[in-house]
Amino acid sequence: MTAALHSAAAPDPRRDPRGFLRALYDTAVARAQPAEVIADFLPPPPKGRTLVIGAGKAGGAMAAAVDALWPAEAPLSGLVITRYDHVPAAHRARPGRIEVVEAAHPVPDAAGLAATRRLMELTRGLTADDLVLCLISGGGSALLTQPARWGDDGPGGSLTLDDKQRINRALLESGAAIGEMNCVRKHLSAVKGGRLAAMCAPARVVTLLISDVPGDEPAVIASGPTVPDATSCADALAILERYRIDVPAAARAALQDGTLETPKPGDARFAGHEVKLIAAPQASLEAAAALARAHGLEAHILSDEIEGESRVVGALHAALARQVAHRGQPFKAPCVILSGGETTVTVQRREGLKLGRGGRAGEFLLGCAQALAGQPGVHVIAADTDGIDGVEDNAGAIVAPDTLSRARSLGLSVADHLDRHDAYGFFSALGDLVVTGPTFTNVNDFRGVLVC
Repeated sequence: MTAALHSAAAPDPRRDPRGFLRALYDTAVARAQPAEVIADFLPPPPKGRTLVIGAGKAGGAMAAAVDALWPAEAPLSGLVITRYDHVPAAHRARPGRIEVVEAAHPVPDAAGLAATRRLMELTRGLTADDLVLCLISGGGSALLTQPARWGDDGPGGSLTLDDKQRINRALLESGAAIGEMNCVRKHLSAVKGGRLAAMCAPARVVTLLISDVPGDEPAVIASGPTVPDATSCADALAILERYRIDVPAAARAALQDGTLETPKPGDARFAGHEVKLIAAPQASLEAAAALARAHGLEAHILSDEIEGESRVVGALHAALARQVAHRGQPFKAPCVILSGGETTVTVQRREGLKLGRGGRAGEFLLGCAQALAGQPGVHVIAADTDGIDGVEDNAGAIVAPDTLSRARSLGLSVADHLDRHDAYGFFSALGDLVVTGPTFTNVNDFRGVLVC
């Protein structure tokens, strides 16, 4: 759905800034819907059979789109793994030729492990006449889970699901950037970091990607299961050391001696493979910008790959908005400022401190609200385009000029909620959560600042 289709229904930004910000978000999400973008990227049916495999939060919607568009007379089968409650209602009611299995995210579970093993079995017996269509989107790192094994020719071992869960939780709380987290995940996996594509040889592999990572790097999206990996075991070890994350001694030894190295660029098993980016954060930001311009506002995209600590990035956005409001620099009001990317939340655990609930969008907004200090004429939305902020049931929230005064009237302190990482509790009490349910796509963080 284009911004033009939304523009007639979008509220006036001056009369209903909250409604207008929500329309910007909805437009960005609509631009990344698989059914809207996938048709132009599908290859023709092969001489042999077509196997569809993949994983990610958009997996169910991607599978449904492929099923609807693929010729009825052409063989089609496969299995795609998605997050719980992320299968579109129509596909759930009438399952198609591609099986969709649900599992846990962001920490893997037994359902994801069992589904991944089934998916790996499907790659056996492929021929050069066959096509593997791999559907990959954000969230695939947790959903596509098969712990690494080592020492097949002698004394060996493997990670357990418990190991994977513990390491994943530690990575999520460490403040590591997504590229760093996925470097570790690739080297501790039997399926990520190009290993899935290697299993498909000699079939041709075409990967369709929806990007949720800064820079849209295919090797980072869902930890790159079908693309060669330029990172190394040494890189993974350095990241584990940097963030003080423990792994079993045997796994550390396997990293140190290179046993867990991933397939590299130039590997013959990737010859003839194709990778196609079908949706990305920049396109969604451009759709939202077009909607703003249709309402007579200047729209400025800062970047689609902003990273950093969420609360700090929020404070920086606030400083920019205040500069626009006070000095007309670097943009003139009224305007909309947009950004995307993937910020991080470093969880600080202290004795006696009870942690709250929330994700990176909410923490961004707490930092932003604190720095805005009630600035008149500035309204802000931050929301995850998958509809889930962290592990909560909201996509994000909205900050308005009266956010702090309303919070004080309820006895709420921004500083306290930041200390406890409790953005959900703060914005829920104010009635300012943005709740969408699963959106069936994922192009990462969406942030919009309206300065009137």
